Amino acid sequence: MKTVLHAADSRGHASHGWLNSYHTFSFAGYNNPARVHFGALRVLNDDTVAAGMGFGTHPHDNMEIISIPLEGTLEHKDSAGNHGIIRQGDVQVMSAGTGIAHSEKNHSHAEQVKFLQIWVFPNQRNVTPRYDQQTFRAEDRQNQFQQILSPSPNDAGVWIQQDAWFHLADFSAGHAADYSLKKPGNGVYVFVLEGDVTVSGQPLHRRDGLGVWETDALQFSADTNARVLLMEVPMSF
Repeated sequence: MKTVLHAADSRGHASHGWLNSYHTFSFAGYNNPARVHFGALRVLNDDTVAAGMGFGTHPHDNMEIISIPLEGTLEHKDSAGNHGIIRQGDVQVMSAGTGIAHSEKNHSHAEQVKFLQIWVFPNQRNVTPRYDQQTFRAEDRQNQFQQILSPSPNDAGVWIQQDAWFHLADFSAGHAADYSLKKPGNGVYVFVLEGDVTVSGQPLHRRDGLGVWETDALQFSADTNARVLLMEVPMSF
């Protein structure tokens, strides 16, 4: 088993007034050659957007882009005609493929929105752009792993063009659980949203990240009530 620890306070940080963003991996003005990506996981941004503000229309291609709201409401529009509002409990995915332009804005003019912006390298290039969003029940992740993303439209959750699986879990203090990897050669990036957990012997705290590879399973123990996001991705692609 190999691991890499990214403590919360080691992340890149950018404050633009309307946007407060923490970057786990190199992004925009944050350039750390030692932290460019974890396997196919390219971007993990922890964003807070002020009321009524947001990212104006801009293009992407050949990237799988996932948004997970943590608080507030996020409004999506794109050049393919898609328009959606996503809230806590929702997951949004956009396969940029051959190219698409989109905007992501705070739908509220009174409250901030907090969300995770995640990019994953695809395993197929130049596909037809695609948008999807789904809502997930909080009770289905209580002391268990709730699958929110997979490589297949016939599996649970939204799907992307990559052999990746994402799970959320809300653990009660003292709860223990194991996660078995779905595909040999994959790794898992664990991001702690809230609380304290120990993962395969490594203590983690709020907003810490841990990459684990060359293993087929991880062991979780909740030291407090905790919420975690697991992103299983290929290590080579």
